[in-house]
Amino acid sequence: MKERLLALQKNSYSPYSHFCVSAIVVMKDGKSFSGVNVENASYGATICAERSAIVHAISQGYKKGDFQELHVMVSSGKISMPCYLCRQVISELFDSSAFIYCYSTFGNVKKYSVSELCPYPFESGDLE
Repeated sequence: MKERLLALQKNSYSPYSHFCVSAIVVMKDGKSFSGVNVENASYGATICAERSAIVHAISQGYKKGDFQELHVMVSSGKISMPCYLCRQVISELFDSSAFIYCYSTFGNVKKYSVSELCPYPFESGDLE
């Protein structure tokens, strides 16, 4: 997975931060979808790699509960966590027991369950 994530970082569009991020989501049926961060001069229009990969899967017909795991790598050489916008999307679509793998470009990896990354999720019941 590390080599796939490293290769994918070449597709990142990050001319402002120079912080390339790649992500691969693996579905319960074994199929995988990739994503990269795509920055914009209007920073609010930027999309993170994690959400890019997740939206890619959704656009192919996958639904909530179909997601098995997510793999993420940043170009800084450090292990970084998904931002809170991404965590919200992850908590909405993944089972709480699913795993998120965060890699450094050196191959170090940390594994977290969704419930560890999102201990107090904002859920549909919060809208009532």
